[in-house]
Amino acid sequence: MKLFFLLILIILIITAAICLFCYRMAFQAPKHLEERKYYLPQGKQYEVHHDTLKASIEKLFEFPYEPIYISAFDGTKLFGRFYRGQENTPVHLLFHGYKGNPYVDFSGGCRMALEMGHSVILVDQRSHGQSDGGTITFGIKERRDVESWIQCANELLGENTPVFLWGISMGAATVLMTADLDLPGNVAGILADCPYSSPKSIIRKVCRTDMHLPDVIMYPFIRLSAWLFGHFDLEESSAAEAVRSTDIPILLIHGEADYFVPCAMSREIKKACPSITFLSVPEAGHGLAYMTAPEKYKEAIKSFISTHS
Repeated sequence: MKLFFLLILIILIITAAICLFCYRMAFQAPKHLEERKYYLPQGKQYEVHHDTLKASIEKLFEFPYEPIYISAFDGTKLFGRFYRGQENTPVHLLFHGYKGNPYVDFSGGCRMALEMGHSVILVDQRSHGQSDGGTITFGIKERRDVESWIQCANELLGENTPVFLWGISMGAATVLMTADLDLPGNVAGILADCPYSSPKSIIRKVCRTDMHLPDVIMYPFIRLSAWLFGHFDLEESSAAEAVRSTDIPILLIHGEADYFVPCAMSREIKKACPSITFLSVPEAGHGLAYMTAPEKYKEAIKSFISTHS
């Protein structure tokens, strides 16, 4: 009997150790994720765009903004940059990607909205930049933060102001996962650039193709680690399920050469909600649709906004 309990204890200790490792790798936000304005993604697909990207970031710095802080649903202090536009124009809420930077992810999109005369709130997602938090939840808690930012926008500009939710990568999945929440009626549209279809899908994909680990074995440990140490369930929400019955207009954009979040994930989301407008960009890597085909990208965005404002 003692041997049996000892064996159980050893199994529990090993499981806890594996879960702690998984949590630190996937969900714990490193302390160095403070604001890094010039941190550019590495790799061949990105390096060819570095000069253009840095110039775009520099241009974004020229626009003045008001720093704002809000409290999320769970009391987490969140930070954003409020760019006030012209009267009676939409406001855009912009959400960057996993371990990303809002200046890098939205140097083009934010500037495009500002040049249209629209207002923008450029958000530091929880556990990034100047926002508090130590756990990245792949959109599970972040989607509730979006509700708080919508409330903030309505307080700043009024409840009749059209609100557009923008996201890139994890930010894109996050805004899509709000589609089944009880959002205010002035949410005019969702723009999602290279989203994953669900937290479960992207984590299993990364395990399988990027880390070369058996996802069938690793995923249960990763999900358990999120519950034990992050206090959330990875399968609480998914982009593909959230959009299934929404009447909010959605524009999906995805690069066909995206090797990190496959374009097939956007097609899965589109299949769940056929009314979605979908633009795929040939030869564009992850988050590089704007850099690869700027005119095509701008045309799609402006057409969507003008149609649904």
